[in-house]
Amino acid sequence: MKTIDQIAAELQGYDPQALRAADVNAFLQRLVAPVTETEDVGIFDALGRVLARDVVSPVSVPPHDNSAMDGFAFDGAQLHSGQTLVLRPVGGTAFAGTAWVGQVAAGECVKIMTGAIMPAGLDTVVPQEFTSTQPDGSIRIAPDVLRRGDNRRLLGEDLMQGQVALSKGELLTPAAIGLVASLGLKTVTVYRRLRVAYFSTGDEILSLGEPPREGAVYDSNRYTVFGLLTRLGVQVIDLGVVRDEPALLEAAFRRAAAQADAVITSGGVSVGEADHTRTMMKQLGDVAFWRIAMRPGRPMAVGRIRPGTPASQEKTASSSCTTSASSYQNESIQGAATGSVLFGLPGNPVAVMVTFLAFVRPALLRMMGCTRAAPPLLRA
Repeated sequence: MKTIDQIAAELQGYDPQALRAADVNAFLQRLVAPVTETEDVGIFDALGRVLARDVVSPVSVPPHDNSAMDGFAFDGAQLHSGQTLVLRPVGGTAFAGTAWVGQVAAGECVKIMTGAIMPAGLDTVVPQEFTSTQPDGSIRIAPDVLRRGDNRRLLGEDLMQGQVALSKGELLTPAAIGLVASLGLKTVTVYRRLRVAYFSTGDEILSLGEPPREGAVYDSNRYTVFGLLTRLGVQVIDLGVVRDEPALLEAAFRRAAAQADAVITSGGVSVGEADHTRTMMKQLGDVAFWRIAMRPGRPMAVGRIRPGTPASQEKTASSSCTTSASSYQNESIQGAATGSVLFGLPGNPVAVMVTFLAFVRPALLRMMGCTRAAPPLLRA
């Protein structure tokens, strides 16, 4: 595992005091690594998860030649440019779900519904609205409205049996879930959920329910980060608001690192701030402090925090923190022995959102095992 200094040495022109946005993402791609643990989940639980194994199609889609329209199936060899075609329907209708049984001679056609298997020897479907019925019951097709093979879906046209339908590293979207179901698969193999702990720092931060006091503001960042993480599909561990006291900050960082793959904080990373967050980050991990060449969101800290005492032994130190019940529900989860990736975001609410979307989200997706390309950063 490379250190912060080793990663920095790989980036040409690296300047922590004026770091370009592109260099931030390049740095983070080297800092983070995908999780490796996998599990099999049912389709209804797979939305937002990342595939850990290729999905190979056990069937062809569609499984047979079939009609793409309601109309009449016939042998397209009978079509000739500039000539009207008159066909005589045979008895019965080809419906979706059952094979039509019978013989079709030259000059005959079969009434067919969308999705029905194409009768043997027939390769073209004329939509019903392109036909007119003659007094003797025959079907008239105007010249030059069709080409041979029109309105026929071929066996395996979408996907052939044995082909890769979805690749390892793909994020399972609603469309992807539907594709998996169309193959008759009940489960998929995915990477385990990424565990992300987060907390806000500062003596001036009030939690909801606390009475107002002079100089204090209500915390909005926790709820913004909660929404961003929940939408990303990770396992969210809310560690509340931590006052700017060394013992409390150390307990919070150690507790977060013991439970989570990644730790996100807001506040306390600006140059010259009087709080202890920066000092504690340096003390407990390998951390870089940046001034990014963009606004909002200029100050940011990244690195790794070493795991410490499990959360169950930190209750005395953490009792002064304002912590949600959800954090205690995750106390048994242990972070990786190598520590957790740290993202120290600014305290400004807009800067939190900008830095999360521009930098943290792509890094977390990589940690989730997702290989989807990040949205482009554009000058506006």
